[in-house]
Formats: sequence, structure tokens, C-alpha cells
Amino acid sequence: RGIPREPGAHWTEPGCQSCTCQGGRVLCDTVSCSVPCSHPLPAPAGGCCPTCTGCLHEGVARAEGDVFSPSNGNCTVCVCLAGNVSCFSPECRPESCPNPSAADCCSCNPEKCNFRGRTYAHGARFSLDGDDCTTCVPLGGEVECSFTPCPVLDCPQHQRHLGPGQCCSTCRDPPAPTGCFLDDNGVEFPIGQIWSPGDPCELCICQADGSVSCQRTDCVETCPYPIRIPGQCCPDCSAGCTYMGRIFSNNETFPSALDPCLSCICLVR
Repeated sequence: RGIPREPGAHWTEPGCQSCTCQGGRVLCDTVSCSVPCSHPLPAPAGGCCPTCTGCLHEGVARAEGDVFSPSNGNCTVCVCLAGNVSCFSPECRPESCPNPSAADCCSCNPEKCNFRGRTYAHGARFSLDGDDCTTCVPLGGEVECSFTPCPVLDCPQHQRHLGPGQCCSTCRDPPAPTGCFLDDNGVEFPIGQIWSPGDPCELCICQADGSVSCQRTDCVETCPYPIRIPGQCCPDCSAGCTYMGRIFSNNETFPSALDPCLSCICLVR
């Protein structure tokens, strides 16, 4: 489509097509969505999958933890929890109360509240059906329930995990790198591999975290006429001497190029 893509790049095309660049070819497949809730919100703009960070109930979008009454539910109270909508009705005491009000579900404010077959004192806190992620409080004969707020995660959706008994998802640790990948030449080195990137005086090592650490070698010349060997970083003072563009072996005698009456010798010191 006129846009260059790097090898291994991933992107989403219109129509919820997930594409990747492999070996000069573009491979696309339809995005598959796993929706683990009963009332998900529609996919956000630019997205492909419905989200469980809120609820869609009777055509109305509800925020996470929102408590509301359905349009025809009378005294029924519903709560949006992780994309699921749970509804329940308050249970009133059977005895009559003074000055009843037809507008209230229960016309009195008892000291205790009967809820789903159990009696709770006014202001007591309990969990909904043993769900430790939900806290309920009886107030004035009614039960108010709220969901434990969860922190905002900074990891992508595929790295999030909800463990058994946990109220909030956590971020999985990213997989440990198996090596170092260099974009400039497309070579992947295993962890611990040492190599030279082209300069014989520079050595690089692949670290355990997938990063590359390089260090240069500082050469110290210990003789005035060393031999420079191609592909070797530092000059060699033990292999002979380089004099006036010529190489002489150890203990070799030769006439001086400046004065034919002078005799020179290559000595390793």
C-alpha cells in the first residue's frame, strides 16, 4: 500500500486484519476476539475487540463499578463489574413500619437488614456471595455494593493476567530475551556471544538482558618499529621490525636506506 514495513513489523489494517511483514511478504489474518464478560462495551474507535472495562446494559454504557437501576426494575439495583452486570432486589422486613412511604422500596429504616436469606446489622460490611472483590454495606434497609477499584496497568492486554482469587489483573513478566538482535545486519547473537562489529579494536558482547555492550581496546606501543598485521588490532613488537616501508625479521641485519655505510639490525626488546 505504498508504506515500507520493517521485517517482523506488526500492524492492523482496516477491517480488523492483523498483518505482519515476514521475508518480504505481508501475511494478514482476521483479528480474533476473546470476550470473557456478558455485557462488554463496543470496540473503541480504531479498535477491533469489545472491552470489559465497562458495561453496555439496555443500550446504555456504564462505567466500571457503576451502580444503577434498570428502566423497569422498580427497586432492583444493578452493578457493573468487569463487563458483567449483576442485579438484585432489596429484601424488606415483613413487619409494618410507622408512616410508610410508597416511594420507598422499604418504608422503614430497620436496624438490621435481611439480604439473600441472611440478616446483617446496619452498617456492617460483607462480601457479595463470598466474592472478596465486592464490598456490601446495609444502610437504611438497603444494601449498597461496590467493586474493589483496580490500578491502571501500563502493559498491553496480552501480558495481563487475573490469577485465582485475585480481584485485579496484574502484568506478566515479559519473556526473558534469548539473544541480541541487530537491525543493521539482521544477525542475532546468543547471550554471552563475543564478536567484533568490523573494527578489530572493538569487541561486543550480548548481555543477559538482550542489550549489546561494546568496548574498545587501547593499544600501547612498546617499540618504535612494530609490525602491523592486517585484521589485528594492536601492532606486534615480537614478530620483527618495520623500517622504511620494509619488514625485517628478528636479528636480521640490513643496510640503512639513508646511509649505505651504516648497517642496521632488528632487535626485539
